[in-house]
Amino acid sequence: MRKRVYIVYTGGTIGMQPTADGYAPAPGYLAVQLAAMPELRDAAMPAYDIHEYDPLLDSANMTPDDWLKIAQDIAAHYDAYDGFIVLHGTDTMAYTASALPFMLQGLGKPVILTGSQLPLCEVRNDARENLITVMLIAANYAIPEVCLYFGNKLLRGCRAVKVNAVDFEAFDSPNYPPLGTVGIHIDINWAHILPPPAGVPLIVQALQAGQVGTLRLFPGIATDIITYSLRAPVKGLILETYGIGNGPTDNRAFMAALEDAVARGVVIVDCTQCLKGTVDLESYTTGSALAKVGVLSGFDMTVEAALAKLFYLFGQEKDVAVIRQQMQMNLRGELTR
Repeated sequence: MRKRVYIVYTGGTIGMQPTADGYAPAPGYLAVQLAAMPELRDAAMPAYDIHEYDPLLDSANMTPDDWLKIAQDIAAHYDAYDGFIVLHGTDTMAYTASALPFMLQGLGKPVILTGSQLPLCEVRNDARENLITVMLIAANYAIPEVCLYFGNKLLRGCRAVKVNAVDFEAFDSPNYPPLGTVGIHIDINWAHILPPPAGVPLIVQALQAGQVGTLRLFPGIATDIITYSLRAPVKGLILETYGIGNGPTDNRAFMAALEDAVARGVVIVDCTQCLKGTVDLESYTTGSALAKVGVLSGFDMTVEAALAKLFYLFGQEKDVAVIRQQMQMNLRGELTR
């Protein structure tokens, strides 16, 4: 039988059309574009159904409620399709790709996010190759993960970050090898793919958003900014630090604010501002001082993955000690220890 894929079209550049004011989403336009592509009628291609969301979103407007909508949509059609594609704008694609692995528990089929830097309607674009390739991968490769495909690379979703605003190679996975590379052949790196779930059903887990945030350190940051960022009702904070996890530990007010927040049960996770590398809170006194007041190492997690993980854990667990423990455990392939 011909394989089947389900396409979730949330919006984004891939399906936009040119207007006098620039590219803009147009309801029904992408479906017309796909129907006109002779490649999709080839016998090697899977059959597909496309579900276009209303309204179509620029991904800058994506929220955790939209992540839940996507996850529930996939779950509702899970048994009828071999794989799933989420067409998404590039601006927040890495956030969605990081959230869905925590929401889709027991996932045993491929879910692949992609989009484009130029829309499908343009003569020269990256949309056509991205779309055709993800359809082939989603239909024919039993990858039990949420992935992101862009620029000839298949990446683990919760390891992906956007690294370029204008090039076709817009995404990378700085701290984990690609799950696949595409050239003349589609080469899947099976050794780096998670094992399939052991006979468990797919369950959608909603995330608890709104009480978690991020704060990027910079030289001269005012203590009031730190204190305000940690004020109730904040339950968790991703602290974007320097290098391998360092911060201005000579600033006593800064350190006191962190220590006080941890004592109140705020979970503070140290993630590096660097694109590549891992947090190590033992190499420098400026890192170990953070650990002593209760700041947790985020190891090599991306900020996007750490944020999604905090959303997930606060939705699952009330015991802060358990959340702190699980934050440093590898749950979905999001960190290396």
